[in-house]
Amino acid sequence: MSRKYVAGAALALATAAFAAAAQAQTPQPPAAPAAPPPYAATKVEGTDNVYIFRYGGHQSMFIVTPAGVIATDPIGERRPAAKAYIEEIQKITKAPIKYVIYSHSHFDHIAGGKPFKDLGAVFIAHRNAQKRIAALKPADVVAPDQVVDARKVITLGGTTLELNYVGLNHSDSTLVMRLPKEKIIFTVDWIPVKGIQFRGMADTYVPDIEAALTKVIAMDWEKLIPGHPGPGGVQTGTKEDAKNQLAYLQDLSAAVKKTVDEGKSYGDAQKEIKLPKYESWPNYNNFLPMNIERYYDFWNRGI
Repeated sequence: MSRKYVAGAALALATAAFAAAAQAQTPQPPAAPAAPPPYAATKVEGTDNVYIFRYGGHQSMFIVTPAGVIATDPIGERRPAAKAYIEEIQKITKAPIKYVIYSHSHFDHIAGGKPFKDLGAVFIAHRNAQKRIAALKPADVVAPDQVVDARKVITLGGTTLELNYVGLNHSDSTLVMRLPKEKIIFTVDWIPVKGIQFRGMADTYVPDIEAALTKVIAMDWEKLIPGHPGPGGVQTGTKEDAKNQLAYLQDLSAAVKKTVDEGKSYGDAQKEIKLPKYESWPNYNNFLPMNIERYYDFWNRGI
């Protein structure tokens, strides 16, 4: 073996050792956080029997009592949520699922309930949701067995749940479900946690949503479970989030009305209106122009 070969091999080994040592001393970027599982059930902090079932970006509330379970929204549209939802419940209790309550009539929250019906659950919704389901006949939405008009109270296994209708907001069938003892409400799609209203505010009644928010704020509760997690995956909010949402809608409405009164166009309004107080909220840049268009329709055309 030549001296030249030996010297070259030694140099290569030394170079590799130096590179490895340098790499070991160089700070490495932190590993990316693990993606959350597609679904999970989580007990609500401070309660003994209230849980949130999350599947992707949708979530529902369920309540476990000695006499059975009260579940809400199957959230099954284009996702196999119901099977997972039932499995998560049955990990916690073998008590029967007595009720499934629809938050409102929109299919992304209420589809897929047949596995619950097969277990004997009674389905409840606002009367307007029942009418909507009967008219459209979606194949994967279980028709309600019972309806709510202004208010209905369910008592099961020592737990009381109020089903309240506060008027038009996001749909004409939204229920505000309140647990008086736990001071929790569950209501979907119209009181986001630090969030702009979704896209063009489809099926949202303006300005009725503001009056409905005022009624909810006046109720006795402390913790909000919304139908979608907030920033960073946070699953609950507070009354402050409801107050902030009302302030956002009132500020938006006033700003749009001003542009309409000045004879400006849709495009002008979307270009000129800025609400910096809310610019840290997710989707501020994406959804604010569409929210503006919704309020412009109201102030410009009365619709």
